[in-house]
Amino acid sequence: MSAEDAETTQWLKEELLQHAPMLRAYLAGRFPSIADIDNLVEESIVRVLRAHEAGGVISTKGLLFSTARHLALDQVRRQRVVSFEPMTEAADSYVFTDGTDIVETVSKKQEFEILTQAIQSLPKRCRQVVTLRTAYGLSQKQIADKLGISVNTVEKQMCIGIRKCTAYFAQLGLP
Repeated sequence: MSAEDAETTQWLKEELLQHAPMLRAYLAGRFPSIADIDNLVEESIVRVLRAHEAGGVISTKGLLFSTARHLALDQVRRQRVVSFEPMTEAADSYVFTDGTDIVETVSKKQEFEILTQAIQSLPKRCRQVVTLRTAYGLSQKQIADKLGISVNTVEKQMCIGIRKCTAYFAQLGLP
């Protein structure tokens, strides 16, 4: 083992690994939806170690916790990704079927009306983006081109639309 490796190992033991239990507890309390906290802690330690090797780290604990927080937020965001299937591609969508069960048909019609009300309650730009994505099945790039906005704006408007529709459903006591 070279002197540099020995120094890095010593730094790792003294400056970095001592914070791992506290970091694990912080992540478990702050991000309960993350299943593999240990993996997140390990990834954070590796990234801080790389930063140390690349140049001086001023606050090991601060960088470790900040790195872990950012990784956790990224993981939570990935967990929240919602898949939208355009209605036009759904050949057997309940909206287009002519079932014989009257109760189910009425229920589906009411659900569709509530969804329509939720979308109508959105701000204009948000409503346009959500409608073009869900009803017409356009891609984010196609929506951006059609409305003359950036793809990033389309993504943000979709997120706003989903949150506002969810809040609308919650106001009505729906899941």
